[in-house]
Amino acid sequence: MRPRDASALQQLLTSNRAWLEPWEATYPGGGGAEPGSVPMRPVIRRMLRQQRAGQSVAFVMTYQDEVVGQLTVSDIGGGALRSASIGYWISQHVAGRGITPTAVALAIDVCFGELRLHRVEICIRPENSASLRVVEKLGLRFEGRRARYICIAGEWCDHDSFAITAEEAPRGMLARLERADR
Repeated sequence: MRPRDASALQQLLTSNRAWLEPWEATYPGGGGAEPGSVPMRPVIRRMLRQQRAGQSVAFVMTYQDEVVGQLTVSDIGGGALRSASIGYWISQHVAGRGITPTAVALAIDVCFGELRLHRVEICIRPENSASLRVVEKLGLRFEGRRARYICIAGEWCDHDSFAITAEEAPRGMLARLERADR
């Protein structure tokens, strides 16, 4: 992710507000921002600071040279933990084309390769069928339901937890996805 991606991301978030709103985290008590209402340039600067500190890595998703979404590897833990969480969103106009599973597979490969992590987790609302298809395509392991895990639209919502370890993808996630698509 680069500062020059700000306007494309801002436009996507604004035009996809209704599509993303059911899944976007908010602050308890109803505070927080609607998708697209926060200027992206300062958000990107903060993400890049976190990346330099080794806390997260943010990517833009592109399709045919167009920015179509965002993926963030966050909560990067080192030492004996060596794990991270992945979150993502994609524009509705390109959803269902295999872009998100490919982006997640590539991000997990970065986690297990360059970042030398051991475990990656993705938490998804049980109602989010599109994201559930992503982890299903990738073969991530269901680890259980986290009750009232993240505040969304002012309500504490359950999330299903999926994970994978480096040992479960010895040849990489992209190769695993490509084999599954055959």
